[in-house]
Amino acid sequence: MYRYIDAQGALLYVGKARNLKKRVSSYFAKNHGGTRIGHMVGKIARLETTVVRSEAEALLLENNLIKSLNPKYNILFRDDKSYPYLKITGVAAKDGTGSAPGQKFPRLAYYRGAVDKRHRYFGPYPGAWAVKETILLLQKVFRLRTCEDTVFANRTRPCLLYQIKRCTGPCVDLISPQDYALDVGHAEAMLRGETQELLDQLEARMMAHSGRLEFEQAAEVRNQITALSRVLHQQAIETVSDKDVDILAVKVQGGRACVNLAMVRGGRHLGDRAYFPTHVEDATAIYREQIAVEEEENASDTAQHVREKPERSVAVQVLEAFIAQHYLHVPVPPTLLVSEPVDESLIDALSEQSGVRVHAVSQPREQRRAWLEMAQKNADIQLARLLSEEGSQQARTRALAEALDLEAEDLDQLTIECFDISHTAGESTQASCVVFHHHKMQSSEYRRFKIEGITGGDDYAAMRQVLTRRYSKVAEAQREAGGAEVAAGQARLPDLVLVDGGKGQVSMAREVFESLGLDLSRIVGVEKGEGRKVGLEELVFADGREKVYLGKDSAALMLVAQIRDEAHRFAITGMRAARAKVRVGGSRLEDIPGIGPKKRARLLQRFGGVRGVGDASVADLASVEGISRELAEEIYRALR
Repeated sequence: MYRYIDAQGALLYVGKARNLKKRVSSYFAKNHGGTRIGHMVGKIARLETTVVRSEAEALLLENNLIKSLNPKYNILFRDDKSYPYLKITGVAAKDGTGSAPGQKFPRLAYYRGAVDKRHRYFGPYPGAWAVKETILLLQKVFRLRTCEDTVFANRTRPCLLYQIKRCTGPCVDLISPQDYALDVGHAEAMLRGETQELLDQLEARMMAHSGRLEFEQAAEVRNQITALSRVLHQQAIETVSDKDVDILAVKVQGGRACVNLAMVRGGRHLGDRAYFPTHVEDATAIYREQIAVEEEENASDTAQHVREKPERSVAVQVLEAFIAQHYLHVPVPPTLLVSEPVDESLIDALSEQSGVRVHAVSQPREQRRAWLEMAQKNADIQLARLLSEEGSQQARTRALAEALDLEAEDLDQLTIECFDISHTAGESTQASCVVFHHHKMQSSEYRRFKIEGITGGDDYAAMRQVLTRRYSKVAEAQREAGGAEVAAGQARLPDLVLVDGGKGQVSMAREVFESLGLDLSRIVGVEKGEGRKVGLEELVFADGREKVYLGKDSAALMLVAQIRDEAHRFAITGMRAARAKVRVGGSRLEDIPGIGPKKRARLLQRFGGVRGVGDASVADLASVEGISRELAEEIYRALR
């Protein structure tokens, strides 16, 4: 085992190799340039190694470290939460007796957490809904209790579940402990997938009651058989040879991957859960470059020194990483159905760790094949959903950063501010500033600026004023910091400043930034294309670079257009609000000195709204309770 660590002590990469010298030297044997492996090698400060006894032990240690330390250049799966189980509480004696009332009559319960030997657990299940659905099925067929022990011990009459035939009423001794224990045993048999044996037992029990002329008891068992048969039919519980199976299907597309895990327990398909690994591109790129280096070395070797293993596809690498990491702390079933053939040493390591002989089947037949096809389809759907959500967000951010050569180590922190000017025939000029970071618009950080002291319709002067007001504090903070990076929480310059306009607006922004001593390379203008058609926009730079046309279908242009349009929308809504204010007299009632909430309410009630107040005469205004002659004249002047 070897681990690469950077100067800050952070783990970069975990790997394993039989020939450690050969593997490690392959990283430093040549100049990798700007590739991912080159970036990693440039950060390596030290190497740590661990010698293990077997490949299986190395595999388990490798994935334990990956899962716990989150190295940047390994494929990593994160479990968002633990798996739920179905719990049957208490351990009653065979004769149905127990030390506590609750132990005589075990209950069904949803459970998540560490297991306790005093109870019996079934699962794991892919989600809470699967556990709760199973509990409902068991209630319908075997009518086991689900109430808490404190409620159970204090009941004096049966609850509603007894009335609707979902419980046998053990709380008030409507069923004997022995009969209840039989129902618990039958429920466990169903959970284990022993459905045919269970039906045979119930049928024999029914016939035995009938032979003893116990027709009521025989009818109860008959009803159980009917309910169980209906459940088996509706839930498509299969009578396959192996009752517990995990189905693993992988899909890789667009630099992202999805592993869909479907679970079969007791022959019953319980549902699935999708997992999305991180660091896929970095890890697979490093693997490919490792293979390329080894191929170059092997080309000069004799024929007996061939590469030990063929190159694995990205899908195989992702699937093997999931299997190795997922089953570290989750019970592994005896059968895994996989969409890609995986390394036999991995399966052997799982068997050694779990004590269960595990088999991986990549080309199943009949029912197993149907399960795998279903899992594959769900993996395709889940990844398509993820890409549709992230593709228009993170990919667009990445595309813009690459198109404009923005130096952003963490794309989540890439910040863009965009400005737009709006007015009505030169009146009510407003500037808007919208903010984008963490791959989405941040509406709580939007700002509007009321532009004053300029000639109406002078958009250049408006742009000068808003940029000066916005970034003067940023410039001051940078000067106080001596040009160093401004501390978090203080005013900071965004990575990109977009202005809606061409050379004229960009020139104005350039003058402002030069006067404030700010970086000109951050200013970009969005210039309308030929005929002002959408998709033909060009980017204009303040630092003298040539115009850039990103292309009509460019993801980077889509992001720029999204931010520009949002700035325009925000400016328009502010301008319209200001225009509406002008049309009712240039002010609002609450802006007039001497008008509080009560007087405002009286005026609106008397005249039916702000427009009615604006149309009223001074005498009419003075007739309202609390409005003096002087205040009426002030209102009259303000609303004209």
